[in-house]
Amino acid sequence: MSGHSKWSNIKHKKEKTDAAKAKVFTKIGKEMTVAVKEGGPDPASNSKLRDLIAKAKANNVPNENIERTIKKAAGSENINYEEITYEGYGPSGVAVIVETTTDNRNRTAGNVRACFSKYHGNLGQSGCVGFMFDEKGVIVISNEDGDVDEDRLMETALEAGAADFVADEDAFVIYTEPDDVYAVSDSLTAAGYEVDSAEKEKVPQTTVELESEEDIKFMGLLIERLEDDDDVMNVYHNWGNVQ
Repeated sequence: MSGHSKWSNIKHKKEKTDAAKAKVFTKIGKEMTVAVKEGGPDPASNSKLRDLIAKAKANNVPNENIERTIKKAAGSENINYEEITYEGYGPSGVAVIVETTTDNRNRTAGNVRACFSKYHGNLGQSGCVGFMFDEKGVIVISNEDGDVDEDRLMETALEAGAADFVADEDAFVIYTEPDDVYAVSDSLTAAGYEVDSAEKEKVPQTTVELESEEDIKFMGLLIERLEDDDDVMNVYHNWGNVQ
């Protein structure tokens, strides 16, 4: 897999606006609510919650927001979210996985299906594209000023337990086993690196390049509209030439 195609995905992520950042907070809050409902409000005994607190911190969510969310989730009986994953195809057969957390399955399914059909894709059966992706931890450290010593970072990352390391234009991407991502991220932060993001992701084994302008336009809109939906937590795809 070329580092470049992955980088274009990451660049797309890095350039998210403040509005999108606020959305990230909302989404992590939802995930925390689910985790507290399942395993209680104490991160010491709830590893899923512990991971989400680490994810929230990696995404610069303020501590008081984190504490407020956990408190609220622990105290409320009437929030029932379920996590549902949809799989389908974008234009020209691009594989798309949509992870959702919802309190209304029908609304979410309807919205996701409408999104696919509007932007020249179609929703498939569960499992139709999942096998094309690997679950990995992905840590991004930007190097826009070019002052990160690549060899030193690589050594630190590998010592901390990273599995793979890709240097790209103005960022470094560090891959880990899914369950190691927050521990490796903490080690890098402790070593003085500024972590842009750290999370478990589904990484495509191969990518699809789109040729036609129309396909490129519709694929971009499909991702954007899905990400805009409040129930959608993550959108993964194997489109190589992301704009």
